Amino acid sequence: MQLGLNTFGDVHPGADGQPISQAQVLRHVVEQGRLADQVGLDFFGVGEHHRADYAVSVPDTVLAGLATTTENIRLGSAVTVLSSEDPVRVYQRFATVDALSNGRAEAILGRGSFTESFPLFGYALEDYEDLFAQKLELFTRLQQEGPITWEGGLRAAINGIEVFPKTETGRLPAWIAVGGSPNSVVRAAHYQLPVIFAIIGGSPLGFKPFADHYRRALEHFGKPELPIAWHSPGYIAETDQQARDEFFPAFAANHDVIGRERGWPALQRSDFDAMCGPKGAYYVGSPETVARKIAAHQKVLGAQRFDLKYSVGPLTHDRMQRSIELFGTQVAPLVEDMLAG
Repeated sequence: MQLGLNTFGDVHPGADGQPISQAQVLRHVVEQGRLADQVGLDFFGVGEHHRADYAVSVPDTVLAGLATTTENIRLGSAVTVLSSEDPVRVYQRFATVDALSNGRAEAILGRGSFTESFPLFGYALEDYEDLFAQKLELFTRLQQEGPITWEGGLRAAINGIEVFPKTETGRLPAWIAVGGSPNSVVRAAHYQLPVIFAIIGGSPLGFKPFADHYRRALEHFGKPELPIAWHSPGYIAETDQQARDEFFPAFAANHDVIGRERGWPALQRSDFDAMCGPKGAYYVGSPETVARKIAAHQKVLGAQRFDLKYSVGPLTHDRMQRSIELFGTQVAPLVEDMLAG
């Protein structure tokens, strides 16, 4: 089983307790990605947002910065908001990262959980579903890396044009990120794309029906078996209590900022602690606790990769670095032993 990390480049405080610049956050993200590579993790992903509280708006540019300073770790988005992007440019940029990294790039495509990119780039929210469907169809055509002839109602047609650069393997790896919609997993199977479940609440065990539905859809379409992954927030410290005490203030601050926009109640510590329990979606605790939880959920979901969303709100850079180090040096070998046993 593979283990990865992802971040949105949350704006966090410096040593003086004041928020640092988004430019410094981006430099920290590159440091964190290099550390993830050094401790032997399998994947490092950066998300796309267009808000003051997140620094990453162009994931592939950050990944290009990591491509030539890392050696083994795979590099991807988490996610690329394809609905408000041009699929041709997405493919070109990720093919460039793939070249710079010697074949370690992958795009994770999604509709995103925020809508700021739509007015920013001139798209209508009423076209939300159609934009993603049309652009995903075009992207999968681009993966064939031959001349493209395509027509859709929300983008200019392409008539027999080739797109460059091409990858050395002939196909850029890509995933679809979904939140647990049956239609989304069927669409991923139809286009022969692996699926990653964004599990940020409830229980990951509740996603087993969606994983099974995806496998049945692949069989129905006559497609080979493909990987399944899941992504959830988490944090590792030396003990369970330390991890919860350090992570909760930052997590609650982030939760409540978004909650005020969406009408959520403030996060209570009791609810947070419950989600850190064996069946909850937060992977927060000591290395053994987090490893045991990952291994238990992997056995139910049958997934091939787990990505920990390690950054959240005002969690400081040094604490994120320590969590990354523990994830790679202690959690990863424990998971391997538990699954082998």
